[in-house]
Amino acid sequence: MSPADLVRQLQWRYAVKKFDSSRKIPPATWKALEQSLVLAPSSWGLQPWKFIVAQDPALRTKLLAASYKQPQIVDASHLVVFAYRKDLCVADVERYVRYTAKVRGVEETTLESFKKVLLSWLSQAGKGLDINNWAFNQVYIALGTFLTAAAVLGIDTCPMEGIDPNKYDEILDLAKEGYRTAVAATAGYRSADDKYAATPKVRYPIEEIIGRC
Repeated sequence: MSPADLVRQLQWRYAVKKFDSSRKIPPATWKALEQSLVLAPSSWGLQPWKFIVAQDPALRTKLLAASYKQPQIVDASHLVVFAYRKDLCVADVERYVRYTAKVRGVEETTLESFKKVLLSWLSQAGKGLDINNWAFNQVYIALGTFLTAAAVLGIDTCPMEGIDPNKYDEILDLAKEGYRTAVAATAGYRSADDKYAATPKVRYPIEEIIGRC
C-alpha cells in the first residue's frame, strides 16, 4: 500500500449510519480484522480487554434496545463490543508474565525484573493511578486499530459510544468474567442510500492540528 492509498482509504472511511443488511463480511476478511484486535498495542503489553463478537440475531436485538435503537446494531454484518478488564490485579500481571515466558521460550525467572516493574506500577492503583480508567483508555487504542484496519480492507465501520454500558454488561453477562463494556463498533458495508457517505469530512487544517518543533 502506497502512502497515497492509505490516505485515500482514510478519506473514504466514515461513521456509517446505514448499513446494507444483505451484505456480509467474507470469513477471511473478518479473520484478519479479528487479528487486528489481537495485535493491537497496549501499555506494558498487558492487553486489559476482551472483544465480544455478537452475531446471534436475538442477542443483537437485545443490544439494539440498549443502544438507543440505532439500526447499525442489527443491520451491520458484525458487531464488536469492546470491554475492559475491571480492577486489574496482581494475578493478571502474573498471568501475563507467565504467558510471556511461554511465548518467548524463556524461564519465567528471566522476567523477574520486568515483573517487579509491573507490580510496582500496579501498586499505585488507588494512590494516584485509576486502574479502571487506565484499562478503559487502553480499549480505545484497540478501537482505533480496528477502524483503521477495516478502512484499509475496504470494510465500513461505525464506532458507537451511544450505548448503555450497564445494560450491555447485563445482557452479555460480563461481570462474572471481570469485564465492563467501554464502547461498541459495527462493521459491514454501507447502504447505497446512506446520505452521509457523500458528506464531506470536516477536519481542521493540518497546520492547526499538527505541531512541529
